[in-house]
Amino acid sequence: MTGKRLALIILGWLSLITGIIGIFLPLLPTTPLVLLAAWCFSKSSERFHAWLIQHKYFGPIVSDWQSDQGIPKKARNRALIFMWAGMTLSMFIVARFWATIGLCVIGIAVSIHLLRMPLRKEPNTEPSNSHSE
Repeated sequence: MTGKRLALIILGWLSLITGIIGIFLPLLPTTPLVLLAAWCFSKSSERFHAWLIQHKYFGPIVSDWQSDQGIPKKARNRALIFMWAGMTLSMFIVARFWATIGLCVIGIAVSIHLLRMPLRKEPNTEPSNSHSE
C-alpha cells in the first residue's frame, strides 16, 4: 500500500467520523465531511467507497452529489433549514461578534450554492384521480 493511498484512507475515515460527530454538534458540518470521505475513498479504496455509497444514511448524500441529476428539492430545503437552525443556535451559544459574522458569511455562501444547484425531478407519488365512466 502506497503512502498516498494510506493517507487518503486515513483522511477519509477521519472525515467520516468527524461528519458523524457533526450530526450532534452544530458547528461541525456533516455533509461536506461525508463528501470529502467519499472523494478520499474513491481515490484510495474501492471497497470503502462502495460501502459508503451503499450505506443506509450516507449513501444517498454521496449518490445525489455524484449524479448529474441534481438534488431533491425536499433535501435542499431541509438542508437549508437545519443549517440555519444549527448556525443560529451556535451564534447564541458562542455569543461572539466575529463568530456570528463568520457563521453568517458561511451560511450565505452555502445557501447561495445550494439554491443554485439543479433540482432533480421526483417521480409523482400522488394517486391519480382518473375514473372510468
